[in-house]
Amino acid sequence: MSGPPPYDPSQYPPQDAPVPQDAPYPPPGQPYPPQQPQPPQGAYGQPGYPPPGYPGQGYGYGPYPNVNYGYGYGYGWAREHPQGTTILILGICSLVVCQLIGPFAWTMGNKALAEIDQNPYAYTNRANVAAGRVCGIIGTALMGLWLVWLVVILIPLLVASGN
Repeated sequence: MSGPPPYDPSQYPPQDAPVPQDAPYPPPGQPYPPQQPQPPQGAYGQPGYPPPGYPGQGYGYGPYPNVNYGYGYGYGWAREHPQGTTILILGICSLVVCQLIGPFAWTMGNKALAEIDQNPYAYTNRANVAAGRVCGIIGTALMGLWLVWLVVILIPLLVASGN
């Protein structure tokens, strides 16, 4: 039967053995040596920094989107095109509710895409505008097909009723 080896006290140092000098703790019964003051610690053990506004604060403090470098530096934060959601809703409604608003979504989408392409870093919702424009094109095509079908059915009915 195998098991742990029996306890052999000769393998371990005696209790009164001298403690090495580089040990992290003093021997039992002796006080801790005085420590040097440490700099303040931040999160995750990083060295602490003074609160914002003090000289020498370094990088990383302050809301960088509002940093003002003067005229001509950077674009600032991109925002959504003001008509992007409207174009998308008009395009979807032209497919589902009323095809008459399809041309409005199409033309508004063309205008908004031209504005976005003129300054691509200023707006973030180009995909929504393009989707609304495409829905408007499809809604307009459905309206055209509906009108053609109506004329194809309506003309024979009018001709037949005139006889």
